[in-house]
Amino acid sequence: MSGVELSEDRARIDVARVLGWLRASYWGASMDRATLERAVANSLCVGAYRDGRQIGFARAVTDRATMAWLTDVVVDETARGQGIGRTMAGFLLEHPELSGLRRWGLATRDAHGVYAPLGFVPLERPEHYMERLDPAHKAALAG
Repeated sequence: MSGVELSEDRARIDVARVLGWLRASYWGASMDRATLERAVANSLCVGAYRDGRQIGFARAVTDRATMAWLTDVVVDETARGQGIGRTMAGFLLEHPELSGLRRWGLATRDAHGVYAPLGFVPLERPEHYMERLDPAHKAALAG
């Protein structure tokens, strides 16, 4: 990843740009700016930058003690296929504040190949897991 800088500095995050990427995704189409700003403020985030311009974003929702949820991994269309998403995910997995967590989770419809090399596998016991989806979000995911 020549020329790509990773940073966890929230002040560098181009919220409008990230919001645009998320709204173009199947999981973030209903995201609004206020919700994204709150998510960034309450997560451990990483941005990817090339020549000072943000080209990627990812975040971990975590208690920093036992678990984390990897989410909102997005890369600008012009920079996809270069390993930036996997590198950002790896950055979060190896972050000193998150080392030793007993469980990481994520959900993806189409990027299993990005995460499998980082150790992510299908649920060991899917019958143990449940979820509660907001009806509007559930409808957006179905479409």
